[in-house]
Amino acid sequence: MQCRFCKTLLKHEFINLGNSPASNSFLTAEKLNEPEIFYPLRVFVCDNCFLVQIDEYKKSDAIFSNEYVYFSSYSTSWLVHAKDYVDMVEKRFSLNRNSLAIEIASNDGYLLQYFLDKNVPVMGIEPTSNTAAVAKKKGIETITEFFGTGLAKKLAGDGRKADLLLGNNVLAHVPDIVDFVAGMKILLKPGGVITMEFPHLLQLIENNQFDTIY
Repeated sequence: MQCRFCKTLLKHEFINLGNSPASNSFLTAEKLNEPEIFYPLRVFVCDNCFLVQIDEYKKSDAIFSNEYVYFSSYSTSWLVHAKDYVDMVEKRFSLNRNSLAIEIASNDGYLLQYFLDKNVPVMGIEPTSNTAAVAKKKGIETITEFFGTGLAKKLAGDGRKADLLLGNNVLAHVPDIVDFVAGMKILLKPGGVITMEFPHLLQLIENNQFDTIY
């Protein structure tokens, strides 16, 4: 296995959690007596760039399908966090009706809805069509594609560049992080701002958050 970032051959196992079914792969009653697929849940650390990562056994388009079960708005505490974030960045970066806030992996519009309340134009990018459909019902323009340089170039070519480009808990799920980050550079306006939220390894160790590895 090669590092997802620098392509160095991975040798050092950080933790081995045995075998596990894919996250959110809930079984229907009809499938309870059928075999269930388990995948190795081994975590490696790159001795060159120190990125901690698992191998990709199940492809992104299979995990983030049109039957994706996680809707961000289910969590009331997460909605409070999202609203607090919007209140903070709107003031800090002077966002207004002439700005554009773009969220990658925007799910059901849990966060962008609060920008709409402030009359800040928004656009979501979300590959799971069932969550994107909920966002669209909230009046949030949503593109149902995986993000990368291809989509970034298309949007930038149409004059759709972001004053604020954000992504929450998406970077750790991206197979090609180099292409993903390169796409963010393309999609950002000169002087624009990128904010990303993702798990922190030291906090995982200190707080024993092994359940966040999946």
